[in-house]
Amino acid sequence: MTDLYAVIGNPVAQTKSPRIHAEFARQLKQDLRYEAILAPHDGFAAAVAVFRAAGGKGLNVTLPFKLEAFALATERSDRAEQAGAVNTLKFDDATILGDNTDGAGLVGDIQDRLRYAIRGKRVLIMGAGGAARGVVLPLLRCEPASIAIANRTVEKALALERRFAPFGPVEGGAYARLSGRQFDLVINATSASLSGELPPLPPGVFAPGALAYDMVYGSELTRFLAYAQDNGAEQVADGLGMLLAQAAESFFLWRGVRPDTAPMIELLRRG
Repeated sequence: MTDLYAVIGNPVAQTKSPRIHAEFARQLKQDLRYEAILAPHDGFAAAVAVFRAAGGKGLNVTLPFKLEAFALATERSDRAEQAGAVNTLKFDDATILGDNTDGAGLVGDIQDRLRYAIRGKRVLIMGAGGAARGVVLPLLRCEPASIAIANRTVEKALALERRFAPFGPVEGGAYARLSGRQFDLVINATSASLSGELPPLPPGVFAPGALAYDMVYGSELTRFLAYAQDNGAEQVADGLGMLLAQAAESFFLWRGVRPDTAPMIELLRRG
């Protein structure tokens, strides 16, 4: 019988996940179907219950539900526990396993595909929600010089500082605190790009040789990446490579086989 998987989020119209997982299934001769589910902002758990009742085997979880997915899971991987956020759910008869593949996807894309070494770099993460939570510890394990986390709601950034400071040099605060400082790697982990908005960055944050990375992806540069390109970033990249890398991790969790992502990024770029 064909197994059922899906991505769940709000919005999900832009997602490439169904195409990615269909290609993974074709590549590895797996019998599965993969859909996209638009869940109401106040209806995540109910949508998951409906999907599971229909025989669903696993879900990728995207904005804004990664913290709710963490709460819903009855068992969690170590990396999900450390992140405090879940982007992958696997359903068995009695359990809901939560995992977080975002950090592995981001670090793999930056260091393996983009060939940008994180060690010794000054890193800025914009945002303090589930997307940011999932990547702080994997970034710290690459031994950056420092990680600053900026968020409109300052307390959320400070909460991440408290959570991850035992593992390395992390500080949280307001965007205003970035004034006069420069960073080598600037990561947009907010949802601003989905609505064409720009986080309130002060001028001059991009150091010479900086990489600007947006977790959102699209057919054109996001507003953040266009801004970065015009304001000193040497290299810009969207989150398509991260999406592929974390999707391969999810597929491995569900199916026990690991897809080859290398041939796929240009295929997806072409639409």
